[in-house]
Amino acid sequence: MNVFEILLTAVGLSMDAFAVAVTDGLCCTDLKKRQMLEIGICFGIFQGIMPLTGFFLGKAFENYITAADHYVALLLLGYIGISMIADAVREAKRTEPEHCELRLKTLLLQGIATSIDALAVGVSFAALANIHIYYAVSEIAVITCLFSLIGVRCGRRFGRKLGSRAMLTGGVILVCLGLKIFIEHLFFA
Repeated sequence: MNVFEILLTAVGLSMDAFAVAVTDGLCCTDLKKRQMLEIGICFGIFQGIMPLTGFFLGKAFENYITAADHYVALLLLGYIGISMIADAVREAKRTEPEHCELRLKTLLLQGIATSIDALAVGVSFAALANIHIYYAVSEIAVITCLFSLIGVRCGRRFGRKLGSRAMLTGGVILVCLGLKIFIEHLFFA
C-alpha cells in the first residue's frame, strides 16, 4: 500500500469523526480551543489505535469484527444522538439556555463509535504484505485529528447561527450517521 492509498484510507476513515466533530461544535458553541483540541486528539487517537488493534487481531477474527461493527456504531451513535435530541427538547422548554459541557464519557463513546470501521480496516491491513502499519496508523490518526478540528470549528460557527436548534440538529445527525453505517454494512458490504 503506497502513501497515496494510505492517505485516501485516512481521509475516508476520518469522515465519521468529522461529522461527529461538526455535531459537537453545533451543540457546544462555547467550546474553548483546549476542548476543541481534546476532541481532535481523542478522535485521532481512537482512529489510530483501532486499525493497529485490528492489524494485530489479524485475519482469524475478521468475520467476527465485521459482523458486529455496524451494530456497535448504530447503538453508540444512536444512544448519543437520542440523548442530544432529548436534551434539545428539554432545553426548548427552558427560558434560559443551559451551558453546554462535553463530558469525557460522551467524548470517549464518540471516539469509539467513529472508529469501529477502522478496526476492520486494520484487520484488512494484516492481509497486506507491503503495509508499514505504524506509518499507516500514524497518518490515519493525524488526518482524523485535523479533520476533527476543522469539523468542530465549522460546527461551532453554524451552531451560533442555529441557536437552540443546534442540539436537535446535532442529535439527528448522529442518529442518521449511525443508521448510515448500519445500512452500509448490512446491505453494501
